[in-house]
Amino acid sequence: MFFDIDGTLMEDSPTHFVPESTPAALRRARNAGHLLFVNTGRPLVNVDEDVRILGFDGYICGCGTYIECSGKELFYHTVPQALCGETAALIRSCGASPLYERRDAFFFDPKARNLPFIENIREMFRMQKKNVRRNVSDDDFSFDKFVIAYDEQTELERFRQGIAPHFTFIDRGCGFAEMVPLPFSKKTGIEFVLNHYGLRREDAYAIGDSLNDLPMFEGCGTSAAMGNGEKQLIAYADYVTADLWHDGVAQALEHFGFFAP
Repeated sequence: MFFDIDGTLMEDSPTHFVPESTPAALRRARNAGHLLFVNTGRPLVNVDEDVRILGFDGYICGCGTYIECSGKELFYHTVPQALCGETAALIRSCGASPLYERRDAFFFDPKARNLPFIENIREMFRMQKKNVRRNVSDDDFSFDKFVIAYDEQTELERFRQGIAPHFTFIDRGCGFAEMVPLPFSKKTGIEFVLNHYGLRREDAYAIGDSLNDLPMFEGCGTSAAMGNGEKQLIAYADYVTADLWHDGVAQALEHFGFFAP
């Protein structure tokens, strides 16, 4: 089974609340011989110990741009540095506020607009003692994927047209969007892992809560949406489990028979 992190395994908040039932259910499923993978938009650098301690067989990070199985890196794709610079210039000119994500770092842009959504992320990272001093002026600036905050002053359509040859635009709502380099996605990450283990799409299950989990649903034979999930995603789910705070992950694992060998 493939799991989203934020809003699925744990609360999307500074506390990263995890119900007691979740780690216990994950242990039961692994002990029964099932493979469990994280499949997240987060870059590797943002997959912290509070996620790893839950116990997984591998990690698909950055929407399919990094894949790790049994502690070994099997795949990594990053955006060419020249395109990174061109993209940063486009974002500035369109009036968006960016956060650039790489497997080992985050980069901010002091020359771009600083909208509250991105500033709140920076403050959360600062509280988590992550390095928030990297910026686009650094000699090694590059990224694997990126997110933006936007508002009514942002030239959003010009931005979308400008990135279209190179990136998928995922509108997360509330003035927040996520960009992933073509052709990568949570779905391509799943396809890589299934091929690595010699498994079929029908053997795979996915569980998530937000619209960026839709490619994950498309890559699996069976899908479950969290009860706290976005309505647009729930419409595509084969099963809707309880919400995060009422043992949704444990309920889904039990429903699909993951506690049996």
